[in-house]
Amino acid sequence: MIEHSKEVSQELSKLLAESYTLYLKTHNYHWNVTGPMFHSLHLLFEEQYTELATAVDTIAERIRALGDKAPGSYAAFARLSSVKDAEGEPDATEMLKTLTADHRIVAERANKVLKLAAGHEDEGTAAIASERIEIHEKAAWMLSAHLGD
Repeated sequence: MIEHSKEVSQELSKLLAESYTLYLKTHNYHWNVTGPMFHSLHLLFEEQYTELATAVDTIAERIRALGDKAPGSYAAFARLSSVKDAEGEPDATEMLKTLTADHRIVAERANKVLKLAAGHEDEGTAAIASERIEIHEKAAWMLSAHLGD
C-alpha cells in the first residue's frame, strides 16, 4: 500500500463509520417516528436510509481498492464515528434536528476526504467524496425544511 493510500483509507474509514451509524439511526427513526408528520417522515427516512445502505458499500469497497481493510463492527464504528447512536425515544422534531446535524457532520467528513484525496491526486476517492458531500448537504436541507429552517 502506498503511504498516502493509508492516510486516505483511514479518513474513508471514518466516513464509513459515520455513514453506517447515520444509516442505522435513520432506519431506527423510520421504524419509530410518530405524529402528524408520520407519513412524510416515514417515506423520507426510508429514502435516506436506502441511499446510505448503498453508500456504505461504495465507501468500504474504495477502502479495499486502496489496499486497506474496511472496518465492519459496531465497536469499530463507535470508535471512528463522530455521529452518535440514537438514544431514548425522540419525537419527530428531535429526529429531524438530530438527522440534520448528523448529515452536516458526514458532509464535513466527506469534505475532509475530498481535500485529502485531491492533495494526493486520488481522483477515485475524490469523486466518491464529492458525491457524498452533495447528497448529505441535500439531505440536511430536506430534513431542516420540515422544521421551517
